[in-house]
Amino acid sequence: MSVPSKTLFINQLVAGQQLQEVFLVSRKSLAETKAGKPYLALGLMDRSGEIEARVWDNAEQYAAAAEEGNFILVQATAKPFREQMQLSINTLQQVAEAMVDLADYMPASPRSLAEMAKELELVLASISDQPLQHLMLTVFSGETREKFQRAPAAKKMHHAYIGGLIEHTLSIVGMACKAAEHYPLINRDMLVCGALLHDLAKIEEFDFARPPFGYTDKGRLVGHLVLGVELVRQAALQVPEIENEQVDQLIHMVLSHHGQYAYGSPVLPMTPEAILLNQLDDMDAKMNYLQGLQAKLQGADWQWSDYQRHLERFLYLQGTDENSENAPGGHSPFRPTDLQPKSEEDHGSNGKKKNMIDHRQQSLF
Repeated sequence: MSVPSKTLFINQLVAGQQLQEVFLVSRKSLAETKAGKPYLALGLMDRSGEIEARVWDNAEQYAAAAEEGNFILVQATAKPFREQMQLSINTLQQVAEAMVDLADYMPASPRSLAEMAKELELVLASISDQPLQHLMLTVFSGETREKFQRAPAAKKMHHAYIGGLIEHTLSIVGMACKAAEHYPLINRDMLVCGALLHDLAKIEEFDFARPPFGYTDKGRLVGHLVLGVELVRQAALQVPEIENEQVDQLIHMVLSHHGQYAYGSPVLPMTPEAILLNQLDDMDAKMNYLQGLQAKLQGADWQWSDYQRHLERFLYLQGTDENSENAPGGHSPFRPTDLQPKSEEDHGSNGKKKNMIDHRQQSLF
């Protein structure tokens, strides 16, 4: 079977379009209509995104070829369904992985990986607490840094693409720098280090060698919170000048950053830095998720999304197009001054300047 090079991507589909194209199966379910007729509900993906697809006829015949992780060549029609595009598949056949370019199916951050790697260097250089900086340089070295710069931040919900973990982390660090200026009780270096470490062990939790991303055995059995503690403890053994209390506070942020027992944290956030990290992490994940939903909407008007089960609500979002000011794109979360190393009197635990406090008080009213 001859497979043509991929020329049509999910984000280019328009209503009524008939197509013959290869996609990667990210999800598969064999279900039945109300009348008892079997059909296939599929999630298909390429590097530009994911789309729902349905096989209404001969579903059982095609089920074996459409296993999760398979590449399939489909003949289909793009149709709008509840304000989102969906494929109605007429026929499909499996395609060998050797016949496709894997890069066409690897979703990636809209930001340049090289640019984010440089920003990580600047973040590390901006840490003025020498023991903490030494610890961060020890952690973010060698294979760990290489994996960190490519790993996704999640399997599905947010930043679920190559480079997603470093993008998510830098976004939180950028907000952390601004928040540390706003709230005098925050230890800026401790918060930044906690932000750098909070999801780092996802490099071991996820298998991201090829799409669709999945969990490693270690990731399922242990999880990134506990794996993160191990990473910090092992690195701390190589930094004799770091204080045990500093290590404990960093580990506390790793363990508590989900914020609630119900969300997997074995402890609740109990320091100012841990409480703020939890809020920033939750905010960044939700905003990235909303941005992904927005990008799937057709047209530039305001629209209601499908019911978002995990958020327990519908969402009212403005659609985007390539020329819209609201179109998603990569950008740095930092101002030029955010990543400049600062003296202890600027952001030490007891060294906040009076003019910073005055600025905060004025900004609150």
